[in-house]
Amino acid sequence: MSPFDTGRCNAVLFDLDGTLVDTAPDMVAVLQDMQRAHELEPVDYDLGRAYVSNGALGLLSLGFPETQHAVGSELHRDYLQRYAHRVCDASTLFPGLERLLEIFDIAGLPWGVVTNKPAHLTDPLLEGLALAARSACTVSGDTLPQRKPDPAPLLHACDIAGLLPQNTVYIGDASRDIQAGQNAGMATIAAAYGYVTPDDDPRRWGADLIASDTAELTQILLKAVNLDA
Repeated sequence: MSPFDTGRCNAVLFDLDGTLVDTAPDMVAVLQDMQRAHELEPVDYDLGRAYVSNGALGLLSLGFPETQHAVGSELHRDYLQRYAHRVCDASTLFPGLERLLEIFDIAGLPWGVVTNKPAHLTDPLLEGLALAARSACTVSGDTLPQRKPDPAPLLHACDIAGLLPQNTVYIGDASRDIQAGQNAGMATIAAAYGYVTPDDDPRRWGADLIASDTAELTQILLKAVNLDA
């Protein structure tokens, strides 16, 4: 039985890209700049946006479909170097989530971030948005050997912040997020407003609940943690 059914929710963990922070303006812009440098037609922004949750390699596969991509490849290194210089130029919290985090902070309710984004990009992004010191725990994609959908990063976040997984909610915009949350014994919410590719459907991920936008997410979370009165 999930915390949504028992009223035991007392902590919230967020995926980063496409769930807590809208990083698409910066991440897609880097891809488009690289395509122009290679004399290719830049991808449409909305299409690129849908692939952001798949990280740099997913974006490169979209923008350079005729090229093989791998961690450490020349294109991958170029993307990461370019992105590191503009990691927080146009990225912002999704609408309404700053207010939600303020409510959590005032109430003393712990929240944190668990992402597959590497720490050298996660940390400056959170610093740039003045979130780093507020997060009770931040686990990046290279914090542990395991990455989502493995539950280890979520369980590690709970260890850092002193949370009980069974009393924690995890929100993400990809099936691997929901799988990781379920395997960690957490309640899960699918962020359907996030970066979902055209061939994917959040209803198939098996999350406990689905939030179509951040207003609905806020309503769900405040009720779950007994702060909606």
